[in-house]
Amino acid sequence: MIEVSNLSKHFGTFKAVDNISFSIPTGQIVGLLGPNGAGKSTTMRMVTGYIKPTSGQIKIDGTDIEENAVECKRKIGYMPESAPLYGEMIVEDYLKYVAEMQGQNPEEKVPLLCSECGLKEVMHKNISDLSRGYRQRVGLAHALMNDPEILILDEPTSGLDPNQIGDVRALIKEIGKTRTVIISTHILGEVEMLCDRVIIISGGRLVADSPTAELRERYGTSATVYVQAGGCTVKEISDVLGRVDFAGAVTEEGGENISAEEKTAGVLVQVKDNKEIRPAIAEAVTKAGFRLYELSIRRNSLEDIFHTLTEE
Repeated sequence: MIEVSNLSKHFGTFKAVDNISFSIPTGQIVGLLGPNGAGKSTTMRMVTGYIKPTSGQIKIDGTDIEENAVECKRKIGYMPESAPLYGEMIVEDYLKYVAEMQGQNPEEKVPLLCSECGLKEVMHKNISDLSRGYRQRVGLAHALMNDPEILILDEPTSGLDPNQIGDVRALIKEIGKTRTVIISTHILGEVEMLCDRVIIISGGRLVADSPTAELRERYGTSATVYVQAGGCTVKEISDVLGRVDFAGAVTEEGGENISAEEKTAGVLVQVKDNKEIRPAIAEAVTKAGFRLYELSIRRNSLEDIFHTLTEE
């Protein structure tokens, strides 16, 4: 369990983190989002005990991290964006070295992490010879060495190719079954795939905190319906659809070119109160004598919500 209360961090007159609070229970994967400079990495470094807050409190399983830093840090595994690995060392030797530093039994922990992180093929290679994907795996193994209850990952798939991203995501998903995981990332699709919950920080302040499945309902706007019809102009179909019950603003939206012989018009219709208006739209279009080519619902994406919240 992580409890963050009224946390702030100032660098001179600059407020990197400004009075944020949240709690994360055991066994939850949380996505920490925000634009560059929002305060994500600073927040993560304070939670790990790497830097001290200007004010506020951080508790790990009820223990204040400033009062008992060693006890708290033993429960945390941290992988920064660029994992600090010794490139001249062989993977197996490096992991044994980390195990000994952390008071773990190398003969037990290294084979276990080799299997868990998918490192069997590279255990006898120099770290400098590894692909970035395997380097990330070694960084994860390092972060997991003390069997932490909490795993904090800063941009874990940054710079990876699509195959490597898939492998690392699958690994994080498996790890998250038994641990609390915080992931900082710019890849919003990754958050939807991996995270149970989303926290968004902008300008050092917390602007959203929601289960991923409820984010659109809590912070999104009403849905829109896309309509493409033939035999009409944008103005003609806008006039017709504007009279449909629960239809809001109608705006032009480009669409597929159906044929050179027939003019078509594409529009987006705002939906009031999240009502189901597609049957009424279909009826209005056909009654007006237009040909209906497409009728589809469009809901806010996570990108739309992120853009709105961080700009505001």
